[in-house]
Amino acid sequence: MTDMRSMTASPTPATAPGDHPYAAEIAAERSGWYELADLVRSLTPAECLEPGYYRDPDWTVRDVVAHLGTWLAEAEVQFERMSAGTYEGHDVDIDALNAALLEAMEDQPWEIAWVQANAGRSRMIQEWYGLRDADGEAAGWIRKSATDHFAEHLERLREWVAELIARRDF
Repeated sequence: MTDMRSMTASPTPATAPGDHPYAAEIAAERSGWYELADLVRSLTPAECLEPGYYRDPDWTVRDVVAHLGTWLAEAEVQFERMSAGTYEGHDVDIDALNAALLEAMEDQPWEIAWVQANAGRSRMIQEWYGLRDADGEAAGWIRKSATDHFAEHLERLREWVAELIARRDF
């Protein structure tokens, strides 16, 4: 009789091994994500739906979280292709992909956007930890979906969260 436990995939470790080719990027991603999560958790669900993160078009915290989450999910798909040997490499039309991803999450409730972002990140990390060779394409997806992308949004998110909290009646 076969033990079913031996047939399941090994769980993804909470941290990548220190010799992982992307150890520094993994640490930077974790730091950026944890800061983003701390900022978001300091808000009420209603504040996460307040327009003003960006103007023209108006973005909410939900919109930026959905935006980041869909990029993380897209990176997971690309990492999966790399692992399977089916990745073909390509230039990305960032504006077109941003528009498509934002449209896909438009009008979703805050809870859906937050869960989707966390799920996208979890799956991305699982695939990312499985990449054992340093590769320019993988590094590019890491930057555009996570490390550089978080840095691109965190300054404005810090400002917007501070503004929302300052509006509260104590």
